[in-house]
Amino acid sequence: MHKSNADNIKNITLAGHSGSGKTSLAEALLYKAGVIEKMGKVTDGNSVMDYDQEEIKRKVSINTSLATFEYDRKQINLIDTPGLFDFEGETIEGIYAGGTVIITVSAKSGVKEGTKKVYKKAVELNKSTMFAITKIDDENANFYNVLTELKTVFGSKVCPVIVPVIKNNTIDSYINLIEQKCYKYNNDGSAKEVDMPIGDIADKMDYRLDGLITAMTEAVAETDETLMEKFFEGIPFTQKELIDAIHVGMNDGIITPVVCVSSLTLDGIDMLLKEMSLLCPSPSERPIPTAMDSSNQEVNVIYDTQAPMSAIVFKTVADAFVGKMSYIKVKSGVLKSNTEYYNSNQSRTEKIGKLYKMVGKKQIEVSEVSAGDICVAIKIDAITSDTICEPIRDIRFPAIKFPNPCYSKSITTKQGDEAKVSNALQKIVEEDCTISCFKNKDTNQLIISGLGEQHLEVITAKIKNKFGVDITLGNPRVAYKETIRRKVKKEGKYKKQSGGHGQYGHVWIEFEPFLSDTLVFEEKVFGGAVPKNYFPAVEKGIVESMKKGTLAGCEVVNIKATLLDGSYHPVDSSEMAFKTAAAMAFKEAMRDGDATILEPVATLNAIIPESNTGDILGELNKRRGRTLGMNPLDDGMTEIIAEVPEREMSDFALFMRQTTRGLGTFTLKHERYEQLPSNLLNVVIAEVNS
Repeated sequence: MHKSNADNIKNITLAGHSGSGKTSLAEALLYKAGVIEKMGKVTDGNSVMDYDQEEIKRKVSINTSLATFEYDRKQINLIDTPGLFDFEGETIEGIYAGGTVIITVSAKSGVKEGTKKVYKKAVELNKSTMFAITKIDDENANFYNVLTELKTVFGSKVCPVIVPVIKNNTIDSYINLIEQKCYKYNNDGSAKEVDMPIGDIADKMDYRLDGLITAMTEAVAETDETLMEKFFEGIPFTQKELIDAIHVGMNDGIITPVVCVSSLTLDGIDMLLKEMSLLCPSPSERPIPTAMDSSNQEVNVIYDTQAPMSAIVFKTVADAFVGKMSYIKVKSGVLKSNTEYYNSNQSRTEKIGKLYKMVGKKQIEVSEVSAGDICVAIKIDAITSDTICEPIRDIRFPAIKFPNPCYSKSITTKQGDEAKVSNALQKIVEEDCTISCFKNKDTNQLIISGLGEQHLEVITAKIKNKFGVDITLGNPRVAYKETIRRKVKKEGKYKKQSGGHGQYGHVWIEFEPFLSDTLVFEEKVFGGAVPKNYFPAVEKGIVESMKKGTLAGCEVVNIKATLLDGSYHPVDSSEMAFKTAAAMAFKEAMRDGDATILEPVATLNAIIPESNTGDILGELNKRRGRTLGMNPLDDGMTEIIAEVPEREMSDFALFMRQTTRGLGTFTLKHERYEQLPSNLLNVVIAEVNS
């Protein structure tokens, strides 16, 4: 593989709704470019990009994968991303690493929620975009309906470049509007030029060639004042003007070309490769996010091989055989193998060993990688979003933003496997930034959180396949608390005087509700009824008793205890005796103090499509939620802020996903504890004790 500079590199990310043909398109591109000798299929489990065990089993992309190849004297880094929302973190990594995002849209199903989501993310990350209408060979395909839909949803920047000629409801040939040439494809995917069609392009849609050309030239005219003047004067653009203008328009984010392909028949694949080479901006043309130096000052970085090396880890893979694989995008300078650099996020030296280019799972060793390029390093300590740089220029790039995990399950495993599970989870969390794992101190459960049910199922399978340990997922227990609702004064007397050294402790304690997670302890003892040296023992006796309440055995909170009176024995009294007496008084207080259960309440912050507002508000009401506010946002989205009992939210992520078709997001943050409704008291006690 030849060395490349930033001018002749194309970082292309394939993204789109699940099932829109991303991986199949990647396979067709690799085959047409001569990288592979035979095309594999996702359904057969033999595609280049879907090589993970779970991907083969499920016949769907789970991970972002990379294939580097050369075409038309350009180096193309092709990045294939998952379409399922559960694996959004992988998609974000792929979009971040790319320069252009080719968004696949099925000619059969059209614009879906995933289409909108990846387009929004691409724009947010300042990437150029292109639409590839796939599955054009399907009998239910309708290119022109989808083109119209794209224009309706995404506006005037949508620019047709390659369109089909339809005769008798069948694709006859394809027109490259830039070249204004028509091509007919043979069974092997090769094309020959044929005469341009006369009349309608589409049988039923009444699309005309001049209308499509006008749509393209209108978009092109927006890129330059001189071109705008030519357009109004009716002067046709030259082919070079069209190519250059679309190229600039993509780079500026004001043109999104549309092409059409069939990955099955290979129709249009050669033209897409050509347009990728001609139209998609190179890294040298793309802006780099501003970095921060060691003094927290902004630093401008450019894709320059002569500059000090800087790079970011955009993806981490925990491979059981190879070790940790770090996917790296070089921002400036030249990254060299067997060289020490500085990890500015971890403030430590980072030893880079071997470097590889990837073609799916195939590794091709290289000695160095230049600015704008992508590679993989093996067994380095860096994690996702870490910046690696030369010590002479200590800088740090902004961290990649990932969605917060919102779907949680508890983890159980076989006795003796705890250390293995802990090690596996540590590596999984390093690999997947949308996974979190923690020990709930209140329930003593190990909790794993992700983006959805399928996400955690895949994680469970990965832990078994990669690390050889089984885990079982269950529903997390809610961390309830107990308290009292009224003030009571209770006596505790511990007396054991049956010969020899006895035990004696005697207290009167007033217990009352008080807003505090920990015990508030005071003493108002007069006359030395209880010596001061026994006060700590009394407090300790209450604190230890509060660990387990009398209703459901939950921790007791929100209590103030005031030691009022008592008595002692000059010989038999001890710290243990007073500790025991305090515990006895506490139990009496719980019995007569109108004890109840408190449930955790969380603040919900949800971002949803405006059209789903009624559905979400209705559901929150069913879940005993209280809406605190609603704020309209851009792009037809609405923010809902509410307080909801955590007990009711275990499956809310699934409801949100289904209702908003994956467009809605939310976060939950524990806020406080509130009294459990009386009608749920016995239910919760039974649940906790089961």
